Amino acid sequence: MEIKPLDALIADLDHSDKPTIRAAVDRLIVAAAETGIVRDSLNRRLVEPDHKNYWPVAYVLGHLAQPSGAVLRTLLETLDHREPDIRWAAALLLVQIAKREGEVFSLLIELCRVGTANQRRMAVYCLRDLQLNDETSLQAIIDLLSDADTTVRVAATTSLKNRRDDDQRVRQALLHSYLKDGDIKVRNAAAVTLASFAAPGPEFLRALEEAAASGDDQSKKTAGFALTILRK
Repeated sequence: MEIKPLDALIADLDHSDKPTIRAAVDRLIVAAAETGIVRDSLNRRLVEPDHKNYWPVAYVLGHLAQPSGAVLRTLLETLDHREPDIRWAAALLLVQIAKREGEVFSLLIELCRVGTANQRRMAVYCLRDLQLNDETSLQAIIDLLSDADTTVRVAATTSLKNRRDDDQRVRQALLHSYLKDGDIKVRNAAAVTLASFAAPGPEFLRALEEAAASGDDQSKKTAGFALTILRK
């Protein structure tokens, strides 16, 4: 790739128009995989001050083997981006990287503890999509069932659906959320998630039956849905 076209593509990463950014990203992913000049230019661009966008640079470089610490940090920061589609693009890429670069796992675990609400929520989704069965990630997700942010608690609740590595512990955590959480969105998510587990306990069934007979329309609807799942 010639220098002038390369400079133009890299300049497009600071564009305000997302289709322009996406087009530049797609071309640079291919070029960076083929040419060291492109990789070097992008690595310099990633650490230059006073640019509008850094996430597209990290997104391109994240497709290469062994992304640098600066690339990983930028992708993790992007999990707090104001636009959901950009957050999800970064999350999906981090999952891909985590499957081949072990350090990303520990970074996601740390982000569950110290990140912003957006970052904590997206980190949980990353752990979910990695389909893990280990104590560390399970504890990180369970800890977030008591997070101050409702959206984080919902994400943690739904992300426990496929965890069977400590079945009883997960059941108890979800039951506690269903019975005790102060937000109905979390309680509803916990009810549906827990209903996906076989052989529910009597306390959960009793709580569902009480909710199904209550005057609260939303709780009643969710309890009915959970009971339907259990009957299947």
